[in-house]
Amino acid sequence: MPQIHLDDDTIARLDSLRREEEDYDEIVNELINIYEAEELTLFHSGDEV
Repeated sequence: MPQIHLDDDTIARLDSLRREEEDYDEIVNELINIYEAEELTLFHSGDEV
């Protein structure tokens, strides 16, 4: 699995999103899922008239 390095500001933002003892993997996966869902929504809403 690739490793990433985050600056202190990013870690603080992730900490503010944590619920109870949720780990960073769960938060990042949730954010990726939201991003992908919004990307699909934007793609499908496209240029239909």
